[in-house]
Amino acid sequence: MSGGLTEHRFTSAEAATEALAAAIIERLRAALAERGAASLVVSGGKSPVPLFALLRVAALNWSKVWITLADERWVEPTSPDSNEHLLREHLLRDAAAAARFVPLKSPFAQVTDGLVASAAALAAVPRPFDVVVLGMGEDGHTASLFPGAEALAAALALDNPAPLAAITPLTAPHPRITLTLAALLDARCLMLPLSGAAKLAVYQQARETPDAQQWPISAVLSQQQTPVEVWLTT
Repeated sequence: MSGGLTEHRFTSAEAATEALAAAIIERLRAALAERGAASLVVSGGKSPVPLFALLRVAALNWSKVWITLADERWVEPTSPDSNEHLLREHLLRDAAAAARFVPLKSPFAQVTDGLVASAAALAAVPRPFDVVVLGMGEDGHTASLFPGAEALAAALALDNPAPLAAITPLTAPHPRITLTLAALLDARCLMLPLSGAAKLAVYQQARETPDAQQWPISAVLSQQQTPVEVWLTT
């Protein structure tokens, strides 16, 4: 598997979301046909909600599709801050209710105590992941790989065998659990939808100045291991 970055540009968020959904569905359908199972990793936040609305009604054999998260806040799954809660509200419904969802939150009080249990659960998801859908914050973070976090360097290290890391962001609430960079790159395709002037400026900066400590997303954009498709609304 070799990397490389491809940009898809759109002038409306609706067109970008429809094209992204179609691309994800096509890859999942191909995986089901070739391997009998498919795996999808998604990110939380408000931005993916319109995407989830399109994916959940897709005509797929969802019972053979595994879904997990790129990262999670270490809160109860019933919390409105939980990415699992978001997925259950907006993705794991309609046809996609049959998907095999693997949460990252395990029933431990501290993230560090739950890493082993969460990694054991994650091991059930077929890898390489067929599609990983990432997001990016205006600070350049992706998943929960936040600039300035104490554990960032270890989470970005490609020789780190752990699939998950505990991260405490300096500028965002809640301790987090996140897939490490090596785990995210263990994928057949990474997809990154971006819109808004602020995020587009950060994206350009991260490409031009690939400093993963300052802009963690640059570790994804500059690597040559896994193909990256960026879906830009300009």
